[in-house]
Amino acid sequence: MGRPRSLVTGAAGFIGSHLSRRLLAEGHEVIGLDGFTDYYPRWLKERNLQPLLSHPAFSFLDADLLRADLEPLIRTVDYVFHQAAQPGVRGSWGKGFEPYVDNNVKATQRLLEAVKEHGEKVKHLVYASSSSVYGNAPELPLHEEVLPRPFSPYGVTKLAAEYLSLLYHENDGLPVTALRYFTVYGPGQRPDMAFHKFLKALFAGEEILIYGDGEQTRDFTYISDAVEANLLALKEVAVGKVFNVGGGSRVTVNAILRLLQEITGVKPRVRYQKAQRGDMRHTTADIRRAREILGFSPKVSLEEGLKREAAWVEETFFQHDGPCHETGGRMEGAPGGGPPPET
Repeated sequence: MGRPRSLVTGAAGFIGSHLSRRLLAEGHEVIGLDGFTDYYPRWLKERNLQPLLSHPAFSFLDADLLRADLEPLIRTVDYVFHQAAQPGVRGSWGKGFEPYVDNNVKATQRLLEAVKEHGEKVKHLVYASSSSVYGNAPELPLHEEVLPRPFSPYGVTKLAAEYLSLLYHENDGLPVTALRYFTVYGPGQRPDMAFHKFLKALFAGEEILIYGDGEQTRDFTYISDAVEANLLALKEVAVGKVFNVGGGSRVTVNAILRLLQEITGVKPRVRYQKAQRGDMRHTTADIRRAREILGFSPKVSLEEGLKREAAWVEETFFQHDGPCHETGGRMEGAPGGGPPPET
């Protein structure tokens, strides 16, 4: 019996690249696909890919899911991990909405159609959903049976893609599982995400902007725990189900800043601004379903995870002569802006 073969969409992104490395370590042959959207600088994604490209069991296709010839890929793979998406809450409003429909909804539907038509070998498709589908739910912690009420256009498109995935399971028998990520962080985190921006501002001696009063809370999930959830989701018992993937702790943004001060030894200079529309006030994951059915249990504490991300930010942007600036990407807010609730 040969090694399993997996397709990872969004393989040059934060979660996709970590997942690809883990799959290779587990003995999978991995096909990575990424369209390099201009949401953030291409060099960061290329850096994510570097350790993968030298692996003999990894191949990469620079292609857009909306245009790629998916048939030859789908015919040869055992597993599909659909991580590709257009991220970001604030960019999804108004004129910026179209790429969210294209990259989150239409691209997902096209992938599902390809699996339906050509995926005779496909044993499982794992869809990367988001806690943003919940919106400002009236109860916490958030469990999977809570009625989704997205609070942003981004959240609407992630929920639409999740529903599409489950529809293809119910109508066509596709072996689909959806994972609702709660703010994933760690080395390689996107530059628009809060921890990345906070740390970069601290190391540069810049002001940190917080949208809101800083008492908004998030459930933060370390990257290796999110990756582990993807592998656990390959169990047959997970087919047709949705699972929360959270880190197991509810923390305010102000508490995060105090913890980052302890880790870096730098006192943050903070300026509070009006909360941004679309930003959820609180998120906390109820992970009992994932624990009971998948055996999922987050392993990395928030403090340890932040230490690892801090070391990565310092090494990547402040300790060598390589690229240390962003160009050509769209950032959410000024450096150090408050946390978006998506993954």
